[in-house]
Amino acid sequence: MNDASIVEAILFASDAPLSPGEIARADEVLDEDRVEAALATLRAEYDNSGRAFELREVADGVQMMTRPEFAPYLERFDTVPKPSRLSGPALEALAIVAYRQPISRLEVEYVRGVNSTGVLRTLLDRELIEAVGRGEGVGRPVLYGTTTRFLEHFGFPSIEHLPRPEELPVVLRDRAPLDEPSPDREQAPAEDGADPAPSPEDAVAAVLAHADGAPESAE
Repeated sequence: MNDASIVEAILFASDAPLSPGEIARADEVLDEDRVEAALATLRAEYDNSGRAFELREVADGVQMMTRPEFAPYLERFDTVPKPSRLSGPALEALAIVAYRQPISRLEVEYVRGVNSTGVLRTLLDRELIEAVGRGEGVGRPVLYGTTTRFLEHFGFPSIEHLPRPEELPVVLRDRAPLDEPSPDREQAPAEDGADPAPSPEDAVAAVLAHADGAPESAE
C-alpha cells in the first residue's frame, strides 16, 4: 500500500482536520515528512485531474473538502449535509470575539451597544467560542476566545489567517476603556446619494458571513 493511498483513505474517512503528525500514526512506516510528500502528491493529482474535491488546510490540519464551485449543485439535494448558518447578531458578536480575544461579555456589549448574553450563549452552544480565562476587573469576569471548531466551521487554517489587524476598524483592533466612548462609534455622514458607511461590527461580521457557507468535508 503506497503512502498516498493510506493518507487519502484516512482523510476521506475523517470528519475533522488532521495534522501530518496525527496522520502518521496510521502506520509505523509513516512519518511527517512522508505524509507531507503524500499530501503534495494528492493535491497535484486532484488538481491535474479536475476532481470535485481538494485538500484544504483548516484549523492547523488538513481536510478533504468539496470545491466551493460545486456548492450550487449540492444545495439541490436534501441528502447532502448543509452547514447551519449563524444569524447576523451572532456573526457580529463572533467577529468581535475573534479579533479582540480574550474578551469579556461586557466588552462585547460595549462594542455592539446591546445585550449580548443570548448570542454568546448560542456561540458557546455551537462550540465556536469558549471560556479561556478570567479578567482582572471587578468580579473577575469570564473571558472568551474562539475554538478549533471556529476555524473548522469557517475554513481558516489558523486564527492568524483572519484579515490582519491593520486592515480592521480601530474599535476591533485596540482596546478602549469601557467608560470612554470610542470615536469609531460615530459614523461620518454619508455624501449625498451615497450609502452610509457600514459600522465596524458589520464590516468585520461580513468577513465571517462570507465564509459561513464554507463547504463541508467530502465524505
